[in-house]
Amino acid sequence: MTRGAHPDTTEASSAPRHHPEGPGPRRPSPLRRPPWTLLTNHGHVLLAVAGSPDARVSEIAARVGITVRATLAILKDLEAAGYLTRHRVGRRSHYTVDRHQHFRHPATADHEVDELLAIFSPTPAGPPHSGT
Repeated sequence: MTRGAHPDTTEASSAPRHHPEGPGPRRPSPLRRPPWTLLTNHGHVLLAVAGSPDARVSEIAARVGITVRATLAILKDLEAAGYLTRHRVGRRSHYTVDRHQHFRHPATADHEVDELLAIFSPTPAGPPHSGT
């Protein structure tokens, strides 16, 4: 398998495929994950931690769909880069996300992590916001 290739991807998958119902958007089969996602596993772990700061590593791993070992490595990466801080509370870990940390990629470095979290956070209940 080549570097970066997804295990469900084969050489034949690079050939154009025809949709049986003609042109238009295709949706992946619900039984098979697409070979790539817009957010990396690091992004998904960060979102999971932001949504549940007291979650166990196994719970984060299950939510993201990766192994506990991969989750631990990503948590370590995020902590080393300053995106989150881990605090021990008894035998558990509590994570605090630095919402003002900037993205690492030069094209998005002007944006803070809080902007991403706001997209995926549930909106607070209350009266609808008026445009006035």
